[in-house]
Amino acid sequence: MSSRTLESYLALIYTDAAARARFNADPAGEARLAGLSGEESAALARCDRVGLEMAAASFGHKRARYGKRRRPWWRRVLW
Repeated sequence: MSSRTLESYLALIYTDAAARARFNADPAGEARLAGLSGEESAALARCDRVGLEMAAASFGHKRARYGKRRRPWWRRVLW
């Protein structure tokens, strides 16, 4: 199991609405195109789609709330 590839693909479908829509249309096929094994593709095809959409929305809200240029915590504390 290639966990780095799996994690990268999960991050993509959590953050990219177009990639998530393609995944929802053909989960196993899109996962295989991303380089995942047959076992990983099958596992992703069985994932909770409602939970996937909820997590993606939550991550999107967090990104919008904190922005991309937030200083690291240690800089906010020390300076």
